[in-house]
Amino acid sequence: MRCPFCHQDNDKVVDTRTSDDGFVVRRRRTCCACGKRFTTYERVEATQVRVIKRNGQRVPYDRQKLRQGLERACWKRQISDTQISTLIAQVESDIDSMFETEVESQFIGERVMQYLGELDQVALVRFASVYRHFQDASDFAKDLTEMLEDPDDVLRHLKHLQNPTKLRFPKANKKR
Repeated sequence: MRCPFCHQDNDKVVDTRTSDDGFVVRRRRTCCACGKRFTTYERVEATQVRVIKRNGQRVPYDRQKLRQGLERACWKRQISDTQISTLIAQVESDIDSMFETEVESQFIGERVMQYLGELDQVALVRFASVYRHFQDASDFAKDLTEMLEDPDDVLRHLKHLQNPTKLRFPKANKKR
């Protein structure tokens, strides 16, 4: 491995660790010529899987796109980067074990929702609202009732969305 500082091809490995559930090897190296340390990562190079989108278009699988969607869904939640990386690794493992060259985007979305539901319900609802293209509150309520354990409780709380005239707000005290 060439040193990124002096470009010499003479280094030694100081430390080796696995990450991403054993799918990535992280190596700390020291250059024998200049003495500086640097890190390299090794990942299995798999065949590029293509994603079949809803409109039939085929695009290369993009790990970063999935990460960005999950980060948006998990924003301001108690979910670490490590948990997001683990979730992505689980989804990718499922894709690798079940598909060779192409996977439907629906499979990816449903798998993400399954693992995200085990991790955080609020993040699940956020992800589902984008993934399932909710158009109005009734679409949201319908899917939410399917996701949660007690659908009657959700419907009681969301009835006011269908009839906004029944909303009751506390009256503000007017100061003169």
